[in-house]
Amino acid sequence: MTRKRKSPVEDIGRRARRRERARNDPGSSPLRGLGVFGMIGWSIAVPTVGGAFLGLWLDRHMPQAFQWTIALILGGVALGSFIAWAWVSKEANDKGSEHDDD
Repeated sequence: MTRKRKSPVEDIGRRARRRERARNDPGSSPLRGLGVFGMIGWSIAVPTVGGAFLGLWLDRHMPQAFQWTIALILGGVALGSFIAWAWVSKEANDKGSEHDDD
């Protein structure tokens, strides 16, 4: 019942292949999902809040018949949504191209 002992070179090679497979295909995890969710949220929140602050400043210094704040909040939401869409699209394309090699 003795197993044939593998050489250290074979053992190191096996470990290296296993680590490379794990690095190339990390799989899905709840933390990765939360990271993606956070990235999308920040992509929308930062331009929206930035638009609000810029709009408030413009309303004080260059008043118009319309409110800069509302216009720039809507612009920030639109810009943030575009950034999030582009990021998700890029991630989906990168993920798809990784699996094309299999």
